[in-house]
Amino acid sequence: MSNNGKKLVLFDIDGTLISAGGAGTRSMNLAFHALFGIEDAFRNIPMAGRTDPQIMKDGLKSHNLPYMDGNVGKMEAMYLEYLEREIQNSMRHLKPGIRETLSTLRKMDVVIGLLTGNLEKGAGIKLNAFGLNDCFVDGAYGSDDEDRDKLLPVAIGKFAKKGLEFGPEDCIVIGDTPRDVQCAKIHGAYCIAVATGPYTKESLLDTAADIVIDSLEATDKYLDFIMSVMSGN
Repeated sequence: MSNNGKKLVLFDIDGTLISAGGAGTRSMNLAFHALFGIEDAFRNIPMAGRTDPQIMKDGLKSHNLPYMDGNVGKMEAMYLEYLEREIQNSMRHLKPGIRETLSTLRKMDVVIGLLTGNLEKGAGIKLNAFGLNDCFVDGAYGSDDEDRDKLLPVAIGKFAKKGLEFGPEDCIVIGDTPRDVQCAKIHGAYCIAVATGPYTKESLLDTAADIVIDSLEATDKYLDFIMSVMSGN
């Protein structure tokens, strides 16, 4: 399956496109405290590369709170309220080379989307703070499925509804964690791993990523790779 030779480039958000300056973690902790009176509830919960609903469920389970009775939905709503405020912080920043990367890709024969563990509304809040919302045609989110490994087919399905037909072999996922790599490779997609998040370049080299780069400032490396994929080499 292909779309006239076009490729679909799907970006992770946190650690890949942006740093939210801790806004996501703070918002989860504030939401949990507001709902259940427990402070710093996610202190021991791993977050990198995981979906928001997954993280929230783990938080509830770790404090022996039920998650099948609407608590996750309550957490999501409260989290989004806090995120609107918390994203307005001086520590947030774009990762290196992002505006240049997006500008370059827009000039190429690719379609740009998202593949992220963020809730769709949360992704919008974060990207809007940087003026990036309009850069992405569509995407797959943690609110589509809490299992990140199922998100690539979700993204492909959404683009198909827009008349953009892609198979996994037409997709390139760009992310900063081993989970980003896994969710691409299990479906036969390509993956570019960037060491701009919590994982070192060395640890990412131990994954099945097609290429690993220090950051998206390394334009020659990732552009050469994307061009080779587009040409079928």
